[in-house]
Amino acid sequence: MKNTRHLLLLGVASAVLAACTSVPLNQPAPVIDRLPTRNVEGGYQAVDGYYTVVGGDTLYKIALEFGLDWRELARANNISDPNKIFVGQRLKVEGISSAPAVAGAGTTTDSNGVEVTPVAPAGGAKPIEAPKVIETTPVEPPKPFAATLGFVWPHPGEVLQGYKAGSSKGLDIAAKVGDPVVAAQAGRVVYSGNALRGYGNLIILKHDNNLLTAYAHNKTLLVKEGDPVTKGQKIAEAGQSDADRPKLHFEVRKQGKPVDPMDYLPKR
Repeated sequence: MKNTRHLLLLGVASAVLAACTSVPLNQPAPVIDRLPTRNVEGGYQAVDGYYTVVGGDTLYKIALEFGLDWRELARANNISDPNKIFVGQRLKVEGISSAPAVAGAGTTTDSNGVEVTPVAPAGGAKPIEAPKVIETTPVEPPKPFAATLGFVWPHPGEVLQGYKAGSSKGLDIAAKVGDPVVAAQAGRVVYSGNALRGYGNLIILKHDNNLLTAYAHNKTLLVKEGDPVTKGQKIAEAGQSDADRPKLHFEVRKQGKPVDPMDYLPKR
């Protein structure tokens, strides 16, 4: 019996030694890199001007979180297809110019006089096209904000949910389906679509290099990416897209970070 137990112990010891010696002694033990599926509490974080993509990210969402036009983000990182980013990819998110530094071949000019150069990625992939702008009466490009921002309410409805850091990124405003939604301030449309989960049909306006406003859960979007808009202009019709009831979700973001819209809106 003792001999049998002794033999079993020797066999186990041999198996352990064999497993240990299967990896060369001059190499470190393998490490499994388990990438997170979402960002740490407190929002999207940049390290040395770069952000690392995690599961569930989209280019549009990253652009919103860092206060960027998604085209600027794509151009700065040589991304030709905004739907193709991958986990672990490092994206430059700081120090991005709102227009190409040098105008080269293929440069176009939009109705605001802003030069836009399509990116020509390696491998002959289709470049990002400049936003198409409908021919309209010329509109003066929005000017940088003065000391008083002069916002107007995007909808006159009752505030259902106020801003709360860490839980509510903006205001939920009661609305009826089809109600007009207006631009809180003059700016340019940098996003018009429904690719951001939780926002439904969404419009994002850029007002200067630091400030964005977002208008979510709409039924109908009335402006396109690249369009200039004026303060008070109707940009959408309220709805219930990706929401539990008809309402307008309104956010103000400064340098990509949500701030309390009540600090910008006039008192009622």
